[in-house]
Amino acid sequence: MLVVGGYGAVGATVTTALSRWFPGRVLPAGRDPRRARRAGGVTLDVSDPAALHRVLDETGTTLVVLCVEPPDESAARTCLERGIHLVDVNATPLLLQRTERLHDAARAAGATAALSVGVAPGLTNLLARRAHDAVGGAERLDLTVLLGTGEHHGQDAVRWTVAGLAEPAPHPATAHPLRVELPGFGARTAHPFPFSDQHTLPGTLDVPHVTTRLCLDSRPLTATLFALRRAGLRRALRRPAVRRALTRAFSAVHLGGEDFALRADARHGDRHAAFALTGSRQSEITGLVAAHTAKALLDGLTPAGVHHLEQLPALADLPERLASHGVTLHRQQPP
Repeated sequence: MLVVGGYGAVGATVTTALSRWFPGRVLPAGRDPRRARRAGGVTLDVSDPAALHRVLDETGTTLVVLCVEPPDESAARTCLERGIHLVDVNATPLLLQRTERLHDAARAAGATAALSVGVAPGLTNLLARRAHDAVGGAERLDLTVLLGTGEHHGQDAVRWTVAGLAEPAPHPATAHPLRVELPGFGARTAHPFPFSDQHTLPGTLDVPHVTTRLCLDSRPLTATLFALRRAGLRRALRRPAVRRALTRAFSAVHLGGEDFALRADARHGDRHAAFALTGSRQSEITGLVAAHTAKALLDGLTPAGVHHLEQLPALADLPERLASHGVTLHRQQPP
């Protein structure tokens, strides 16, 4: 199996976990020849179709884990049409939507693609599924993500966060800050943010209204960030130079810790269910979610086609499986 970006913040965890389960069968890949060689892997740029075809031919891989964001869905198409399973850690809504359209091609080739794999999206989707089922089908889902600012995140993750500040909320009518109780962090104010789960869950769970909100473990940084957003940062971020400068700044700022928290609130009439999850080292947990997902695909536990994490029953208990890595599931008492 091939782990693209297999020496990065997320990919190194995927490579290590899969190598433990499948010794001698895991090959890290990436654009940097020196880092790829040092990791015992191969050089590969997934934006180069000829290079991807060549590496797939040479390695005879049966599964690809994408820990980097490709420019479009062509890499996914190449894998799935060849009958190669795919685990995609990408979190960009448009790219996920385009990959969803490969469902029939994947089924015809007997391949499975797992999307929304990570912490948010990923574990947020699984929490949403539990809360949704607990109320007998949600009419509204509110998801909250608290991220630690002390962790060294990969460049793709930082760039994605900066880009998100420039985007409008997907549901303006419900896009207001929300005060939420998070285990270990107390009451926090979370702000609407364009996580991809709120784009996919209305379709996969048939929920009319889904909003995901973000806050950081540092209260001052959260307040500053969203005050700048209200003051017009969104317009400034349309300029590439401003995005690059802010990405560099965020990469250098480590004010808080490495802990994170997630919460999903589902409502149907007067019924309200809430689940939360806490953990540490978001990049590592994202890698472990991707590794467990890849193992499920290789073990034949998932149907052919393109599916988001919450659509795969074999992975519904991932929060419990991650307990040995410091992940804790909480059943919240709604107010």
